Amino acid sequence: MSDFDVDLFVIGGGSGGVRAARIAAQHGARVMLAEEYRLGGTCVIRGCVPKKLLVYASRFHGEFEDAAGFGWTVPHATFDWATLIANKDKEIGRLEAAYGSLLEKSGVKVVKTRATLADAHTVQVANGDRVRAAHVLISTGGRPSFGDNIPGIEHAISSNEAFHLPELPRRVVIQGGGYIAVEFAGIFAGLGAHVTLVYRGENILRGFDDDVRQHLRMDMEKHGIRVVTGRTITAIEQAGTHYSVQLSSGYHIPADKVMFATGRAPHVAKLGLKEAGVEIAKNGGIAVDEYSRTTAQNIYAVGDVTNRINLTPVAIREGHAFADTVFGGKPTIVDHANVPTAVFSEPEVGAVGLTEAQARAKLAQTDVYKSMFKPLKATLSGRDTTVLLKLIVDGETDRVVGCHIVGEGAAEMVQLAAVAVKMRATKADFDATMALHPTIAEELVTMRTRSATYARQAAE
Repeated sequence: MSDFDVDLFVIGGGSGGVRAARIAAQHGARVMLAEEYRLGGTCVIRGCVPKKLLVYASRFHGEFEDAAGFGWTVPHATFDWATLIANKDKEIGRLEAAYGSLLEKSGVKVVKTRATLADAHTVQVANGDRVRAAHVLISTGGRPSFGDNIPGIEHAISSNEAFHLPELPRRVVIQGGGYIAVEFAGIFAGLGAHVTLVYRGENILRGFDDDVRQHLRMDMEKHGIRVVTGRTITAIEQAGTHYSVQLSSGYHIPADKVMFATGRAPHVAKLGLKEAGVEIAKNGGIAVDEYSRTTAQNIYAVGDVTNRINLTPVAIREGHAFADTVFGGKPTIVDHANVPTAVFSEPEVGAVGLTEAQARAKLAQTDVYKSMFKPLKATLSGRDTTVLLKLIVDGETDRVVGCHIVGEGAAEMVQLAAVAVKMRATKADFDATMALHPTIAEELVTMRTRSATYARQAAE
């Protein structure tokens, strides 16, 4: 290692990169990390953390309404967007400082500038310095992708800009049907905006269980969000201080803001990957093996830049596994199966494991248990909402292979259900667990009647 300035150079200070740098340093490695924007990456600075804070804010409107059914008289409430954003920024600043402090205490040298690869072992820092590194970790994350260019696209914003709007728009049109699109639809609608969600597919949340997709859409529409599917935005025309949004059907929608939430692409441009011998996979991310090693033997990549499973906890686990493998003498492979996920929409979605369609395609026999009901809280509040809980079971082994929930606290429930799914618990194990009453989650252990059973044909 004496021929190198550092043992590890990390390009990107997001969740995965910061974890890898800290653990590698704790293993005794000399570590340098470069971040051109702010420490914390997508999740902390312009992703899941600020988004969840805005989600919390958006839910108070409904809570104030619900309070009347429980005997509370709440004076007319007013909302101030500027206060929310200022408080959000303060919290993000605190978290960024905490990340920097953790890195400093671990002995990691942080350079707040852009870094690229000159070759497999040489990192070019934007200030002109060149650093020789025995190993390089790329953790540059992703960036918003608007897809095909359309007339007036320069007027659209992404989720990045949504966190810094000077005021709450009155009318918002969002293109997209994934996590970010449905979450921001709920945020803007909950804070008082009129929201139209436009999605090219037949229904929102592609890849989720079909019952979940339909249930969420139904509840979103009940609460004022207009969902338009099978359409795309084809043009954005400025009309004074507002916009006219043209859809592929020819219909026009007036808007104060137009947001594109059509996915994020791996941030691989202009990093010097070709010069270093790092190849791109068919999914558009950096190609890696099970240990996160790229086609250059000393260069690794973790997190969204690999486009495997683009979730913060996955990036953190990958970063930790990399450090243990390369510097801790503990080769570690990250298990990407049965990763739980949540959509902080309104209502909330939590899921882990196989969807019904996936199970039917994969298993010889699939048993489906499903329950839908009005939650206890809504009986007094009068809110028009229902909860959906669904278990997918391997009919031959009785193993629970999927759990899907739509409703208040869905993410919290699925996090614990994921433990059972990961441990290969059976439906009998769920049934043998005593219910906790009265809760929504008790339905997970009290569902006894199968809603459907599917057997694959022998000819298949």
